[in-house]
Amino acid sequence: MAKKKDSLMSTGRRKAAIARVLVKNGEGKVTVNGLSLQQYFGNSLRTEKKLAIALELTGNLGKKDIVVNVRGGGKVGQADAILLGIARSLADQKETNRKNLKSAGLLSRDSRVKESKKYGRKKARKRFQFSKR
Repeated sequence: MAKKKDSLMSTGRRKAAIARVLVKNGEGKVTVNGLSLQQYFGNSLRTEKKLAIALELTGNLGKKDIVVNVRGGGKVGQADAILLGIARSLADQKETNRKNLKSAGLLSRDSRVKESKKYGRKKARKRFQFSKR
């Protein structure tokens, strides 16, 4: 949550993905790991709409440039991590933004992660096939 005059930096996490998000004044460009949003995620309209939710709620759609550095996890986890980072940055800007984002549920971290494998089992809970004879 480092603050500068016209930009805010924040971190978002989901599953194994970690995203560092810089939100600054601009014309609405989104850059992910040096690539445009369409190049990084493909032409996925679902991902574009997901990332635009926080900007729409706060009235900043087309007014902020977003620079993202994301690693770990898969594409869906990375998109959710980016969304959390954007929401946190916008919430630090204004108190009204925080209320809108909190009521939409965008400021809570989804803490669900994969359960670790247990010894003597195939996966975390699945067991080997039982044979009576």
